Amino acid sequence: MPREIEIKFRVASVRALARHLRAAGFRVMTRRTHEMNTLYDLPGELLRQRKELLRIRKYGSEYTLTHKSKGKVGRHSSRQELQTELKSGEQMDAILRALGYSPSFRYEKFRAEWVDEKKHHREGLVVVDETPIGNFCEIEGSPRWIDGTAKKLGVSPDEYIMKNYATLFAEWKRKTGSTAQEMTFKATLSSRV
Repeated sequence: MPREIEIKFRVASVRALARHLRAAGFRVMTRRTHEMNTLYDLPGELLRQRKELLRIRKYGSEYTLTHKSKGKVGRHSSRQELQTELKSGEQMDAILRALGYSPSFRYEKFRAEWVDEKKHHREGLVVVDETPIGNFCEIEGSPRWIDGTAKKLGVSPDEYIMKNYATLFAEWKRKTGSTAQEMTFKATLSSRV
């Protein structure tokens, strides 16, 4: 099964990171694009208890269905990942609901994808996420490539984040006292204390 190996780190300035990426030999593969993610679960949060994820993602006008299994967290986050493109996110939502799944969490962001100018998409991918709870960068690829890319960007291993966005959102809520139930721009702005 394919594995997703990645790290995240916080980004103080998206513009400064873009300059660092260009200087390190990266180019934009996909410009800043709106992304909406809906996680699904069974009654009793069965998938969450098993540390699994079932997601419909709308990235621009394209939909994907993703399942991630329980992962391993060390210096990098590593999970088995199955993913497929969908013709219709609405139809997949209807199918999942008919099977007893229901939306459990939504999160949105604006994402830009970057690739190494010389190696293209073979080695890995760098994405810059502008989220309602701050800006993050994800580096995905082999552990060696992740560490080398992070070093080129001036990011040390002690800055690596292995948490998913649902966990980061829960931490943000505790820290800010927000009552938002989903990590969307509208929900987080309207629930500021």
